[in-house]
Order: sequence, then structure tokens, then C-alpha cells
Amino acid sequence: MVSIIILSYNTENLLEKCLTSIYEKVKDLSFEIIVVDNASSDNSVTMIQKKFSKVQLIQSPDNLGFAKGVNLGARRARGEYLLLLNSDIEVISTELKDLFTYLQNNEDVAVIGGKLDNADGSTSRSYGSFYELKEVARMLFVKESKVEGISSQRPVEVDWVSGGFMAIKKKIFDELKGLDPKFFMYIEDMEFCYRVNKKGLKVLYNPNIDIKHVGQGSSNRAFAIINIYKGILYFYKKQKPRWQYYAVKSMLMIKAFLAILIGTLTRSTFLKDTYYKAIKF
Repeated sequence: MVSIIILSYNTENLLEKCLTSIYEKVKDLSFEIIVVDNASSDNSVTMIQKKFSKVQLIQSPDNLGFAKGVNLGARRARGEYLLLLNSDIEVISTELKDLFTYLQNNEDVAVIGGKLDNADGSTSRSYGSFYELKEVARMLFVKESKVEGISSQRPVEVDWVSGGFMAIKKKIFDELKGLDPKFFMYIEDMEFCYRVNKKGLKVLYNPNIDIKHVGQGSSNRAFAIINIYKGILYFYKKQKPRWQYYAVKSMLMIKAFLAILIGTLTRSTFLKDTYYKAIKF
């Protein structure tokens, strides 16, 4: 059985579409759905209770963030496999069973992700390389390029896949003690895959699994920038040598000061406020 874990924070309409898509598309797979509601102030909880009685609902009195919320849902899970889904995801593919068949048949594979298609036809960044110094520098100082497609029609090994759609062997998730709760949101999926890799196991990307991704259902750009900054710095503090930690901290501060300078010159309160908050380490 697969335990589908969905985090929700004020995403009532998106969550309803997500749940509906699962029940409509996933027909050949035994699954349970666990929704962790992070203290939503909208009608998400009432909507679930009225329309999706089979869903297991966990109501948190506080907004736990992504990592803690997933861990909370995983403790309730009864499945041999976990499928982490964002609430702003709609299942398009009817072949989800293939993910878990592959996990079952390959002992050296712990995690598989899929292709996240945006509503406008573009593709979200759903896999990538570990955030080594070169990758961080490119991300901070070079214009973000479009996600390169993978020509292979078979699952291929990658460094990490997005926690917005991540299939995991529950045994491995438990052995690694889940996602690191010190990440509130962002970077926790990459760091989890980093630990999977250190364990000698593989992370795969399956381009045949199509998922519709609405995007930033419970977040915004400023929130993302601030938490990506904090997440990268914590990742380096936890996993990398001290000199690399200080190197990446310097890069983050340089980028922030440049953004603040531009914000001052252009009178952009967004840039000034966001990057001031981002460097409050």
C-alpha cells in the first residue's frame, strides 16, 4: 500500500482539485491519503470533512512547515511506500503504479520523482544537482535557466527530486528519521536526497510520470527567497566543511547586499525588505 501525504496551508480550492484528481486517476493502486493541515484559516478542513470522508485528516494547531508536517503525516502512514504531494498538484498520469513497482524491484533505489508540468505548458524544476558551491554561485549570480529536459524515456539517476512529488520507500524514510525538521520549507527535499545518496542508495527521475503543478499554492516569492537562503546556509552548516559554510555565507550576503543596493536605487521596498530578512542569520 502507498501512503499519500499532502500538506495544506490555506489552499482549499487547490487541495480539492488535488484530492479529486487522485481519486479519478489512481485506479490500480492500493493507497491511503493523509492530509496534514497546517493551521489553515480558510475552509480546507471543512471541505475535506464534507467531500472526502476517506481522507485521514491531521489538524495541526500551528503551521509546522513542510518538513515537520510531512514527518507528522508519515508517523500515521501504514503503507510500505510514501508519496509526498504538494496541495497545488493535480495527478494527470494514470501510471503511478509503475513508480512503486520500480521501487519494489530495485533494492538500490530509495526515491523516485516525476515531471511537474506548469499550467502554461512549461516545466517546473523538479530535479537537479546537489547545491555544491558552484551550483549555489550559478543560482545566485547567473540568470536562472530553463530546466533541461531529459531525453530518456526511462527512469534516470539524478541528485535530488522535488518534495512536491516524491515517492519514497517508507523503510528508508524511517531509517533516515524523515525530513530534517530544522528546515521550515525549501531545501529539505534536496538535503533528504543528499542523505539517501550518502547511504549508498539512488534517487531517480521518471519523465513518464506527468503531474500538473499550479505552483506556490501556500507561499510567495519573498517567503521563498528568505527560506531558501536560510535552508542553503543550514545545509552547509550540517553537511559541509566549515570553510565551505563560510564561503556560501559570503556569497549569500554579497547577493543580498547587491539586491538591497538595487532596491535602494530603484525604491523597491520588496528587494530591501526581503533581502534584509534573508540575511538575518
